[in-house]
Amino acid sequence: MTGSIETERLLLRPWRDSDLAPWQAMGADPRVTRFLRAPTAPAGPIANPEIITARLAEHGYGWWAVEVKGKVPFAGVIVLQDVPFEAHFTPAMEVGWHLAAEHWGNGYATEGGRAALEFAFGKLGRTEVVAITAKQNLPSQRVMERIGMTRDPADDFEHPRLPPDSPLRTHVLYRVRRG
Repeated sequence: MTGSIETERLLLRPWRDSDLAPWQAMGADPRVTRFLRAPTAPAGPIANPEIITARLAEHGYGWWAVEVKGKVPFAGVIVLQDVPFEAHFTPAMEVGWHLAAEHWGNGYATEGGRAALEFAFGKLGRTEVVAITAKQNLPSQRVMERIGMTRDPADDFEHPRLPPDSPLRTHVLYRVRRG
């Protein structure tokens, strides 16, 4: 597996060394991190292009760098991963996105999210994919709805990796099943 997905406007691809600086800049932007449990750390495996690329090569999915073809070499990431904690809906595969603020409003999260879902249902044979976010994150919830996901408020949950007093602890769960 090459670990890449191509859409009309985007290339979801393995990371390059040149992606690290814009990734770190995203992590330092409070607009990008306001609904995350912590600002994106520049250290650790998720920020290391070599580790991310190795995981993509091994599994064929993971944290793809988003390249806007012919325009932007790194606009953010599209994520397709196994949910990395236990909850009432796990085990499950999760789709997600983190884009630099200057690339919001262009439909890249929607386009990349749809491509990741097609990959999960087609190449990986998954029957369901979930997406989660803090209850306050209405922009991501709108993307989830645009890619065909639905929410049952009974599935909302307290994120197990957030402290009880965190204002972001309550998360919503969206689901989509293979059509």
